[in-house]
Amino acid sequence: MPDKEEEVSTRNTRPRRGILSIIFGRGAVATLMLLAQFGFIFMLFGRLQQYSIYLSGMVNVLSAVFLAYLLNTRSNPSIKLTWCFIIALVPVFGVLLYLFITFDLGHRAEQKVLLGMVQECAPFMPRQEALRERLAREEPGFLPLVRYLADANGFPVYENTDVTYFSQGEAKYAAMLQELEKAEQFIFLEYFIVEEGEMWDSVVDILARKAREGVDVRVLYDGTCSLLRLPASYPKKLRAMGIQCKVFAPIRPFVSTSYNNRDHRKILVVDGKAGITGGVNLADEYINRREKFGHWKDASVLLRGDAVRSLTVMFLRMWNAGEKEHVYEPYLLPPAGSGGPAQGYVIPYGDSPLDEELTGEMVYLDILNTARDYVYIMTPYLILDNEMVTAMTFAARRGVDVRLILPGIPDKKYANLLAKGHYKVLTEAGVRIYEYAPGFVHSKVFLSDGVKAVVGTINLDYRSLYLHFECAALLYKSPAIEDIRRDFDQTFPQCREITREEAARQKLSVRLAGALLKVAAPLM
Repeated sequence: MPDKEEEVSTRNTRPRRGILSIIFGRGAVATLMLLAQFGFIFMLFGRLQQYSIYLSGMVNVLSAVFLAYLLNTRSNPSIKLTWCFIIALVPVFGVLLYLFITFDLGHRAEQKVLLGMVQECAPFMPRQEALRERLAREEPGFLPLVRYLADANGFPVYENTDVTYFSQGEAKYAAMLQELEKAEQFIFLEYFIVEEGEMWDSVVDILARKAREGVDVRVLYDGTCSLLRLPASYPKKLRAMGIQCKVFAPIRPFVSTSYNNRDHRKILVVDGKAGITGGVNLADEYINRREKFGHWKDASVLLRGDAVRSLTVMFLRMWNAGEKEHVYEPYLLPPAGSGGPAQGYVIPYGDSPLDEELTGEMVYLDILNTARDYVYIMTPYLILDNEMVTAMTFAARRGVDVRLILPGIPDKKYANLLAKGHYKVLTEAGVRIYEYAPGFVHSKVFLSDGVKAVVGTINLDYRSLYLHFECAALLYKSPAIEDIRRDFDQTFPQCREITREEAARQKLSVRLAGALLKVAAPLM
């Protein structure tokens, strides 16, 4: 039983994790349980070795049939190649693993619910016939992307939305505190990472006070936090303060495909009037209160006005997924004075691994394929499929100035090796690659021709583009685009450019590691 002081306190200091707490912690127990399950599977295969003569032919036939089936699926070619390699190496286990992950029986019910909620929310989304007719006359080049995001994904385009761009986590943090203080009706937070410390503690102080004032406060965070960053009982602690809390797909010591599909979104909504999204999580390294991989550079956008509605819808869909009753109306009525005249257009959109749309990748590909002058990109990871490599190199070869800003101090060695594996091909095509010398870039930003930009949570890797729940805001002719351009112009001088000659002279060990890791990249 926690003492009374712990129950009422909204200020949390994170204790140091000793070696015993790590060894006997939930993460270690979960890992051991998973290993035990895989050990049982391999032991079962070992017992069947006495029938190997009879099974050998069956395995060969199974592999051939399954490879033929795999090559005729609609999967990405890079993913097909990885599975072909696995099945050729370990046929029976590879086939079973493919069936387990791909058919994803555990998500069938969840998939049906989430897709059904798209239809539930449709009556609350704006009808835009007149706006589309105007776009067809005034912005014909932008209209196809508007149609795709609205018709295939349910995310309409909005006017009357002010956009503020934050080039650093510290600026987003300050604005977040200000917006939370204004809350009168509801506060929704959905984040991939939440960790006790200066940033989160100050947010919790406000959330608890607002809850006592009668504000509807809800917090949804991804289950990976419960493995190392937060105790399993943390939702109870928040509920004791009046804060509703849910954990998305908590990690448990059982094999499950749900662990592949993390909630990587970062969303804050206050009263339906203001919303924030971008790369900044709720932990101290994101605002440089704790140094981790040098200086941490991250980007977000604050939306005020009509476009906040789509961020509210995204949150409610995820929150309602496990609820018997799906309540939308109190939170989606047009709030008084929320929207006003503002230049440009905004489309907040989400991406789900449970539908057949690769929304995040399609938007990025559209930007690369329609750019005329330049495309500037910030991303922490560069683990590309064939389509993305082709789009980048084709854009560069037709004269578009394509530039990438990547971390100078990476957070994951394997991801850095995979990124370097693309350097030679990209630089040979004319793509310019920069590494941020002061530290780690966590921003996920696309900018094109001074008229189009994306700021969100979507990395250039397989996990973001294929496996995670993601979100972003697409901006078109918004004044904030000039601020994004200014951020790039100020960041390039802080970077070290990787020349074509340097990319071609990479160490043999780096090239070999990148080549080997690329085989398994779609599963990372």
